[in-house]
Amino acid sequence: MNPLVHPQTPRVAVPSGCALGEEIMWDTRSGSLIWVDIEAPSVWRHWPATDETRRLAVGETISFALFTPDPDVVVAGLKSGVALLNLETGARDPLVRPDPHPPNNRLNSGSVGPDGALWFSSMDDAETRPSGGFHRWDGATLTDFGGSAAVTNGPILSPDGRLVYTTDTASNVVRVHDYDGTRISEPRPLIVFEAGWGKPDGLTVDAEGHLWICHYAGSRITRFTPDGEIERILPVPTALVTKCAFGGPDLTTLYITTCLRGRDPAIDPMAGHVFVVETDIRGFAGRIFHGGGPGREHDPGS
Repeated sequence: MNPLVHPQTPRVAVPSGCALGEEIMWDTRSGSLIWVDIEAPSVWRHWPATDETRRLAVGETISFALFTPDPDVVVAGLKSGVALLNLETGARDPLVRPDPHPPNNRLNSGSVGPDGALWFSSMDDAETRPSGGFHRWDGATLTDFGGSAAVTNGPILSPDGRLVYTTDTASNVVRVHDYDGTRISEPRPLIVFEAGWGKPDGLTVDAEGHLWICHYAGSRITRFTPDGEIERILPVPTALVTKCAFGGPDLTTLYITTCLRGRDPAIDPMAGHVFVVETDIRGFAGRIFHGGGPGREHDPGS
């Protein structure tokens, strides 16, 4: 049986031209989007209702920016570790970092789970050595899980918080872990990307528990069932698709980040922009992380 092809084509919402756009989220408090450019380090914010866009340059590689109770302060995944970052002043307060955290590593994906904890990953900046991994931090305790990988994506959790999804991108495998609120199980393979699909990149989950996985170098997003079966394919009119998130008043609008690096503008003129497409499926907005706080840097080796 052939999977459904999404009936609408994504269009450009923000012509941002990001070198490596990633980790987009919707803020219901302000009706705005936030995402990062990893390779031209910056945090972007966009308000669709007014078409206002702001960009804050950051003097260090930044891989995610998650919400806190203060709309102008985010939990940022920096090359050096997790920190609070003020989007108005640029001030930052270190919070936590994995241990060991080799100089060649940086943080990558991040999300706040239904349990309120920060779930994030680290990876080799050169994308060759398996020096990265997956981490959970509740504001006090840092837990490592899932083994090591050179290129990581996720973790994200199922709507009920009982499943954790992680991606070993270099190996083309999306994995699932059981989580009972205390113990995170060893991973088991859920989806293996086939030749010609590109690489599994950023992923999100919708209200039905289905996974939306971006195909880097695959020009598409695929919606998978919780069992790993293809439910639909969403073609995207650029090659390097990196992350997607639901937003809009009904949380049925899908926003998509993409990547410009290595692309010829004459061949791929929309590379690096943020795209938008309407769906008939509801997702989740970005959750607010309440843990941590200024001056509370945590050394997991202590």
